[in-house]
Amino acid sequence: MKALLVLEDGSIYEGEAFGAAKTVVGEVVFNTSLTGYQEIITDPSYRGQMVCMTLAHVGNTGVNAEDVESDQPQVTAFIVREVSPVVSNWRANATLHEYLARHGIPGISEVDTRALTRRIREKGVMHAALCTDGSHSAEALLELARAWEGLDGRDLVQEVTCAEPYNWVDGTRSEWTPVPAGRNLGSAAAQKAVSAADDETKPLVVAYDFGVKQNILRRLTSHGLRVTVVPASTPASEVLAMQPDGIFLSNGPGDPAGVPYAAAAVRELLETGIPTFGICLGHQIIGLALGARTYKLKFGHHGGNQPVSDIDATNVQITAQNHNYAVDEETLPPNAVVTHRNLNDGTVEGLRLTDRPVFCVQYHPEASPGPHDADLLFARFAEMVKQHRK
Repeated sequence: MKALLVLEDGSIYEGEAFGAAKTVVGEVVFNTSLTGYQEIITDPSYRGQMVCMTLAHVGNTGVNAEDVESDQPQVTAFIVREVSPVVSNWRANATLHEYLARHGIPGISEVDTRALTRRIREKGVMHAALCTDGSHSAEALLELARAWEGLDGRDLVQEVTCAEPYNWVDGTRSEWTPVPAGRNLGSAAAQKAVSAADDETKPLVVAYDFGVKQNILRRLTSHGLRVTVVPASTPASEVLAMQPDGIFLSNGPGDPAGVPYAAAAVRELLETGIPTFGICLGHQIIGLALGARTYKLKFGHHGGNQPVSDIDATNVQITAQNHNYAVDEETLPPNAVVTHRNLNDGTVEGLRLTDRPVFCVQYHPEASPGPHDADLLFARFAEMVKQHRK
């Protein structure tokens, strides 16, 4: 089946359909990663977006049940130059086409992805419509793309956050059991938030799920932390009732201005002095909680080769990134120090507070996919949490 991708500027890209047969509308971005297409597809930060891979050949290793970052694909559509007709990996249990079709995600291949990427770089992120079932003409798709409301200001977090708190134990979600007698954790919801199956001698980190990647949770627990994950709209009072030793703010999709309730809760939590670490959207929410502004980048940072200067360590890290928004440095308060900066465009990539144990980064130190240059940030946070518990 032929497929049609039409951008809001009138650009038309014809190709071959794979995945689900349907018509969708979304925001087109490009990703420069050389590996990890399965992790990219299942990253909740891509909610509402059509991802164009700059890598020419995709699908070689198929899809397996282990290398996912959430329970299902999160992209609106997948755009590639060529889909491999052969899967060569002993761990694979499905092809990329089968996986996307099963989850209702359309794809288009045989597209000049280099030309599409150059157009996005020149004109910025654009709305687009994709048809893989032959039901729409190019003219009709152009109308759909131009009429689409877009992602700015929308609350996409509520589409990807968990429905209720859970514990992350041994790489999986853990069932809750009552808190041991005599331990006062405040509300009934907080009472549930500790699993007797986990080791309560470990420091407790409460992680806000704005669209958290599973490898972030793996990295936190690998450093000796006990993790309870809570929905994005959880009030600060309920988190404090859990008596956390640390607070983590996850990555997530969309415009940080679309989740004002998150900034309000984080503003209250920052006043407590509990060690806090934010990644990506969590970084932006900390910025908003401090009274700063955020703004949309021309075409965002998406891929595994973004150079970032670590000002504190006077070195350069190659990082994995996935975001369309950034914190406006000029609006930060005096107690917020810029610790990391993007070497491509100079945007803020990291902050720390001078008067509280709080820091955050715009990029993804957990990788999956991407380089592991910044994994040391999890160790830094774990040490802060353990010191605070003493």
